[in-house]
Amino acid sequence: MTLGQEFSTYAVMLGEDEARLREAAMLICEINLGATAIGTGITAHPSYAPVVLRRLREITGIPLETAPNLIEATQDCGAFVQLSGVLKRVAVKLSKTCNDLRLLSSGPRAGLGEINLPPMQAGSSIMPGKVNPVIPEVVNQIAFEVIGNDITVSFAAEAGQLQLNAFEPIIAHSLFKSISHLRNGCLTLAERCVKGITANADRLRATVENSIGVVTALNPYIGYANATAVAQEAHATGGSVYEIVLRQGLLSKEELDRILRPETLTQPVPLDLHGKSH
Repeated sequence: MTLGQEFSTYAVMLGEDEARLREAAMLICEINLGATAIGTGITAHPSYAPVVLRRLREITGIPLETAPNLIEATQDCGAFVQLSGVLKRVAVKLSKTCNDLRLLSSGPRAGLGEINLPPMQAGSSIMPGKVNPVIPEVVNQIAFEVIGNDITVSFAAEAGQLQLNAFEPIIAHSLFKSISHLRNGCLTLAERCVKGITANADRLRATVENSIGVVTALNPYIGYANATAVAQEAHATGGSVYEIVLRQGLLSKEELDRILRPETLTQPVPLDLHGKSH
């Protein structure tokens, strides 16, 4: 695949999470003010709930709503569990993306070395010139914290009894930490890492040209058995698939150049009954 295809998946993944966060945000717009102790509203003035709702909307600009059932809203922490779960989902996928960035940038010679991350600090006191992917590593650690916070929120929400939950303070504490740290982590990752990523085009090209995996694209043209034999010879001798196919006369140079074009290798190509692309 191309780097463009690879990085586009990260955009799609995080875009999906934006939609889930909007949904979770709507759930926590429901309030239970006026419920008093257990949701019955005893000792509260009948006008209290609508007056407070109106004033809070004016102050915050948030489309708040009074819960239709105040007893349920008083004892149910489901909205917090949902929000925490979505934050965990964001953290897991963001951390996975950072794992990819670390792996793709590993090197400079012994690793994949497909991309370069902007150097932020010296990475070692004993290895001159070593640079660590410190920003992705920071985001990884934030993700670990958010995942742990989600477990805390889940246990705290489950621990309520009847109409009361004495553990809402730790729920709020955990959610505020997760939101704040995730936000800061995303901004830091964008500004101090993603913006400065560059591609090692020569390394990428050389890797593709030396890859045995490109033989997969030849299956429809030379058959599975021939493709397997070519792959085995390339692996045993260190030769390139391109050279071996040419030497064995399985395809012409023109056919190989057409089949192994990047646009052919990175997307489905229609074939006719004779195995030729259109």
